[in-house]
Amino acid sequence: MSRRLRCGLLALVVILGLGVSVRAAGLVADLSHHLIAITTAFTGSDVLLFGALEETGGDVVVVVTGPRTTQTVRARERTLGFWMPGAEMSFTGVPSFYAVAATRPLAAFTNPALRARHELGVDSLRLQPVSAFNPERIARFRTALIGLQQLRGLYPVELGEVSMLGDRLFRTTLPFPANVTSGPYQVQVLRIVANQVVEAQASVLTVSKVGLEADLTDFALRHGAWYGLAALLLAISAGWLANMAFRRS
Repeated sequence: MSRRLRCGLLALVVILGLGVSVRAAGLVADLSHHLIAITTAFTGSDVLLFGALEETGGDVVVVVTGPRTTQTVRARERTLGFWMPGAEMSFTGVPSFYAVAATRPLAAFTNPALRARHELGVDSLRLQPVSAFNPERIARFRTALIGLQQLRGLYPVELGEVSMLGDRLFRTTLPFPANVTSGPYQVQVLRIVANQVVEAQASVLTVSKVGLEADLTDFALRHGAWYGLAALLLAISAGWLANMAFRRS
């Protein structure tokens, strides 16, 4: 049995089990799991989101937002033939991860005002500069910040697909890359009809380091000097062992 078929059957079983809740709430959605465990062998993870609507019609949008942080973008300037750090700008409220999935392209059923209100799409993210600058400079650095996040795979360039299974059931797969940040992730599901959000549900997905990865991170945060010394000694030892092996060969 293929993975897609197994996921579809899982969604159907769970949704049928929540039939009473669906009729009462109008929109019910859930995740295949609410914890992504980051271990030393973590290479990314896919999370299945599935749900059901009481009424037919409209479009479904899923928005995943990671912990918000302050990030700084630095420009590079060529001076005397060398690339040197240039001007910089810091933004607050920057999602560490941001992804959107929908039944159709957002522009097909939403206007700019609605997208700005609900932060639908990277162009609608509310990224606030720490200091006041002219709008032209803010736009330039904002574009650079989004581009960097996309290069890192933290802001997927392509819109994810929400598949409708019949008139009321829907599902989508949310991919998370290996470099996701630990913390709580907000998963919003919106039903949009006639350019209005008529139903919404939010849930939390936790990304957390576990096992050796968590222990090393905790040690580095609590004992930074000792961690740095241990890393240095490990690097020296590895170099010495490699050198000895090379001499014997």
